[in-house]
Amino acid sequence: MSEILDFVQRHPMLVGAFVVTLGLVVWSEIQRLIRNFADITPQEAVQLINHDDALVIDVRESNELTGGKIAGAKHIPMSNFAKRVDELDKFKNRKALVYCRSGQRSIGACKQLKARGFEEVANLKGGIAAWESANLPVTKK
Repeated sequence: MSEILDFVQRHPMLVGAFVVTLGLVVWSEIQRLIRNFADITPQEAVQLINHDDALVIDVRESNELTGGKIAGAKHIPMSNFAKRVDELDKFKNRKALVYCRSGQRSIGACKQLKARGFEEVANLKGGIAAWESANLPVTKK
């Protein structure tokens, strides 16, 4: 025990960095566990689209669409999502798949959809980048 205390006294910055890192990892995992929507892979997203007629929502900004989007996706930029989310109310009975470039911004849109009463919402883990890495098709339309 005295060796541990000695180490802590000699390396306070290292111990502090470890504690902060550990805290961030724990916080991140807690946030992931209390989410009320799923993070799904591109392959799971294909199943959701093809078999469950999911509503696909692209929340990237307009200047990010040059490489294409998932066929049939409704584009509502995240910067306008809160103002335009009521356009999606008529689709509450459908499953929703939300994506952005990397899968991070779309988390906010998923939370808003759940708050508006959407029952089944999924976030595309890794976003359109993961979709393209899986060699899945995009459309320029």
